[in-house]
Amino acid sequence: MEMVYVPAGPFLMGYNGGYSDEGPQHTVTLDAYWIDRTEVTAGKYALCVQAGACKPPVRKTTNAIDNFYGNPDYADWPVIYVNWADAEAYCSWAGRRLPTEAEWEKAARGVEGALYPWGNASPDETLALFGNHIEDVVKTGSYPAGASPFGALDMAGNAWEWTADWYSSDYYSHSPTADPPGPESGERKSMRGGSWNFDTPGLRASYRLAKEPTYASADVGFRCMQPSP
Repeated sequence: MEMVYVPAGPFLMGYNGGYSDEGPQHTVTLDAYWIDRTEVTAGKYALCVQAGACKPPVRKTTNAIDNFYGNPDYADWPVIYVNWADAEAYCSWAGRRLPTEAEWEKAARGVEGALYPWGNASPDETLALFGNHIEDVVKTGSYPAGASPFGALDMAGNAWEWTADWYSSDYYSHSPTADPPGPESGERKSMRGGSWNFDTPGLRASYRLAKEPTYASADVGFRCMQPSP
């Protein structure tokens, strides 16, 4: 998996104009890191399965494709139907880890608090896959015009992405200002980025969705990160 570099320093995290768990907006400082340029692909995930370090996705289909996982024609599509433990296992096998919410968000929006990876312009069908415009995932990197300031792709739409963090609706009101690790425990894990079948609000870089770690679906994938030496 190709990665992009996110330099050390502060960024604006959260959004005061969204849902209550997106705020308050606050400044967070992170160490430098690398993050996958796209969502982890089905082809790359299959290598982990072949190595015995990952479990196969719970389904081999997509919303519209019956013969998806394991089919070389779709090796560059995002792996889906993976739960949080599956995503964590893959990242560990690859020598990486899941990004925290803060790491994911900085990679998605840059340092100045843009609403979306591409800036503040309203989403459209040239920038991201959302709102059932296409009723399925598509090949990773299909929307280059929607790239983040650091060159990361698909950080809005296509598939939701697991993060490392437990979800807490009020975490931002007391979280550390440097490299926040997320809550120590919880019942649900945070996901980011929206998906092909989710409406516009989910495309905001600050939007937070929470699901049980065992959840797996046709619109859920992930990407990994690696701290910079």
